[in-house]
Amino acid sequence: MAQSDTVDRILDAAEELFAERGFSETSLRMITSKAGVNLAAVNYHFGSKNALIQAVFARFLTPFCQTLETAFDDLEASCRDTPPSLDQSLWALTESAVRMPQRNEKGISIFMRLLGLAYTQSQGHLRKFLEQEYSEAFGRFMALLKGATPQLSAVDRYWRIQFMLGATAFTMSSSDALRDILQNKLGVETTVQEIAARLVPFLAAGLQADAAVPTLISKPSVA
Repeated sequence: MAQSDTVDRILDAAEELFAERGFSETSLRMITSKAGVNLAAVNYHFGSKNALIQAVFARFLTPFCQTLETAFDDLEASCRDTPPSLDQSLWALTESAVRMPQRNEKGISIFMRLLGLAYTQSQGHLRKFLEQEYSEAFGRFMALLKGATPQLSAVDRYWRIQFMLGATAFTMSSSDALRDILQNKLGVETTVQEIAARLVPFLAAGLQADAAVPTLISKPSVA
């Protein structure tokens, strides 16, 4: 699809509305109204709402994954015979995101909000699209996590990764509000890069924590 001013306006409007209202609650007419285009333009450039949702994600993820692949190549080359540490792998992922050129100052927070919605709302087509298009880069990341946490079972690692994604999505999607709260409460200014630097060791510690043995909560007996 050839990029044009019309395409960018549609994607900008869709990205903002999806992040504010969710996928199901955002209609194509809302998007066309905000973008200042007609419905025919959306159908011509994208064909369907699902394809538009996928294009919104691809606009961020395609350059991000290219940057991430380079970061992984550099990391593995620098480590040589020693497997990369968990902190190094997490930082490669996080740094690739924060140093991506952004179209606006809220680019990362908006995308992380969209990523959270992709998990919480029923978007099977989107998960399938992400798996097909970006499995190589994220497969490398998962392999690095597995190599750095051999003590975890597959089930424990699965849940730790979900907790990690949840903490990351909340923190980065709320970064503007969290920075304002810090400024108002403590008089401290911070940047997205500094937030990421604080987040990485927290995530690493959570992934490496001792595995807890699940316990069932017994229901009280009825007399």
